[in-house]
Amino acid sequence: MKLSQGFTKIVPSVLIFVFYGLCFTFLTFALKRLEVSLAYSVWAGLGTILIAIIGIIWFHESATLIKLLSIAFIIMGVIGINASK
Repeated sequence: MKLSQGFTKIVPSVLIFVFYGLCFTFLTFALKRLEVSLAYSVWAGLGTILIAIIGIIWFHESATLIKLLSIAFIIMGVIGINASK
């Protein structure tokens, strides 16, 4: 979204909708085999982690201890939800 500069750049703006569509499509496929709680926690957690990592690497955002611990807590939460089946 940041690269689209408020939807003023065509290619990044179109790619936003393409990738959102793909994300929802794959989530729908995952829901055929997984419980909603697991599928959604993995989808939301993985998306959050990937965006945080992209922000750190691509946009040179700070990699603070709080940010890295938060990523670790997200991973632990997803593992916890999966283990509670």
